[in-house]
Amino acid sequence: MSILRIAFVVGGATVVTCAIDAVVKAKWINKQPVDNPRLTRIAGYVRDGAMTFLRREYSTVLPFLLVVAAFLAVANTGPLRLQSISFAAGGILSALAGYIGMKVATNANAKTTHAAQSGLAAAFGLSFRAGSVMGIGVVGLTMFGVLLVFGPVTLLYGSGKVALTGRVLPILSGFSLGASSIALFARVGGGIFTKAADVGADLVGKVEAGIPEDDPRNPATIADNVGDNVGDVAGMGADLFESYAGSIIGTMFLGAAAATGAAESLRLVALPLLLASAGILASLVGIRFVRIRGQGGPGPAMMRGTLVAVTLAAILAFFVSRLTLGSAADAEIGYLRVFFCAVLGMVAGTVLGVVTEYFTGADTRPVRSIATSCETGAATTIITGLGVGMASSVPPVLIVATVILAGSALSGTYGIAISALGMLMTIGIQLAVDAFGPVADNAGGLAEMSEMPPAVRHVTDELDAAGNTSAAVGKGFAIGSAALTSIILFSAFREQVGLEYADLMGTDALAGVFVGAMIPYLFSSMAIRAIGKAAFAMIEEVRNQFRSKPGILDETEEPDYRRCVDIATASALGGMVVPGVVAALLPVAVGFLGGVELLAGLLVGVTASGVVLAVFMANSGGAWDNAKKLIESRGDAAKGTELHKAAVIGDTVGDPLKDTAGPSLNILIKLMGVVSLVIAPILRSFWGL
Repeated sequence: MSILRIAFVVGGATVVTCAIDAVVKAKWINKQPVDNPRLTRIAGYVRDGAMTFLRREYSTVLPFLLVVAAFLAVANTGPLRLQSISFAAGGILSALAGYIGMKVATNANAKTTHAAQSGLAAAFGLSFRAGSVMGIGVVGLTMFGVLLVFGPVTLLYGSGKVALTGRVLPILSGFSLGASSIALFARVGGGIFTKAADVGADLVGKVEAGIPEDDPRNPATIADNVGDNVGDVAGMGADLFESYAGSIIGTMFLGAAAATGAAESLRLVALPLLLASAGILASLVGIRFVRIRGQGGPGPAMMRGTLVAVTLAAILAFFVSRLTLGSAADAEIGYLRVFFCAVLGMVAGTVLGVVTEYFTGADTRPVRSIATSCETGAATTIITGLGVGMASSVPPVLIVATVILAGSALSGTYGIAISALGMLMTIGIQLAVDAFGPVADNAGGLAEMSEMPPAVRHVTDELDAAGNTSAAVGKGFAIGSAALTSIILFSAFREQVGLEYADLMGTDALAGVFVGAMIPYLFSSMAIRAIGKAAFAMIEEVRNQFRSKPGILDETEEPDYRRCVDIATASALGGMVVPGVVAALLPVAVGFLGGVELLAGLLVGVTASGVVLAVFMANSGGAWDNAKKLIESRGDAAKGTELHKAAVIGDTVGDPLKDTAGPSLNILIKLMGVVSLVIAPILRSFWGL
């Protein structure tokens, strides 16, 4: 049996295992009881709002997907026309990943609140199990999609080096483009929704009306809880789905290009599939170690599971590399070099998480400095938070640069690609940790709105604190993986257009670098201004309800929750279209009007600028958020004071940065890279390269 067939068999078995695991856990979650009618009713509002938004979002994106699929079918010739089908498969599976995650998360939040009556261990076990359905579902669907496209296309056109680089893998790149397209719209649309609701709920509810967070008297509170799901579940799921797909496909591309013969090309193309399968297995094992023991909390439990997964993934990576590449350890792409590249990526991902937690953690020195600055007002709160965010961009950039240099020194561009894949090998448990956060956050909101006993709220608060930290770490991990994935895609694009190197001092490339460096700022501006416009409408609606229904505050009248959900939905759908279309069309316009060197410079500029800006925005927003929570943890005496109001304003400024603009830049840089890769054969023909 050839190594490629072994990769298909192993990958197929992995997909089946993921499906069984996800279905079993989802059914178990469905069986968990909720015996509080008020809790059930309010959770129903959140679930209905989230699923309605997702359906409307996908309906809005559908015309764009159809246009792109038609363009790929018409612009390409011969076998490459199949890119349109591959593109559709990537988009559909990415959307399905978001839908499954949303369905499970919105079903689990009320059940987590109910389980909190039995203590922290029960509530954490349920919420993390819901997150693990998302994590395992995403990696399983990604592997399924890659095999679904790669298998038939390989049978049609063969598995030789020429067939792989000229037909098979260019067709497969369409899958990554479809995933990236859905991810961008999901991130931007979900981010606008959640921040419009969050800003309205905080500024009018907390600052003006002086009522607590998640108070049922606040008309925007249901929309706020809906937003946690559409932004951090569907959005993050689609984000890491396309990172994972792009990393696997890009590594296969570079492996085929780097190979010196047919046999080596098969090994280097099969290796990413086998490493990904090993990582999924390691994640499944690691997830089973995530449980609270004794007096421990959620944080140590998740860290233990993650370390188990990473350790097992490293062990499996050694054996997979050895069995796939043979015993020639001293070759440029020998098994030891490749193994070290994979471990390099795993270590880098872990260190990125530690660094992110330091700058955004609940009680770390940077966060305490922001909390202290709140004593002198909102201005110093914002100034200090900006400083923390800027400083936080230094370590991640140095880590990414180290991985690029070390990976290249070990095995060239293929080594960099393996390092990126190594960082994403345990994405199953990483995404489970991240998806647990919104479930825990919603559980706390439901406990407050359902007026459950203080002991229940204490449990959900502890879960929420762990969820905030895991969300911040997840964003740091996503940014680091995006940087390396974009390097893979850029390298694959360069191979496809026959560009040996880009002279960054040449006028075309240099102009492209400057334009590319500007794009993340333009994109972020569009996203943040859309949030500002949506938040304005939400604030006006909440104020109007308080004026027209004065009985809301003394609980003699019911707020109109649905109206706030409708406003957030309409604003999100309207605000996500232009940034998404601009990001997708810009590489096409530059490539056909300016040439491949200008486009190469553009990709370099957008990646370098986008990574730094994304880290700054994500970490400053996370630090502001936890500074507010640090002040709130001091008890009711701190809430409602000028100190607390300054912290709320800082958190409100940071929310659009950490939950919309920052995470969206991850997808922006990858989307522009994969668009360039997909159109590379057309550009090569157009410019006669």
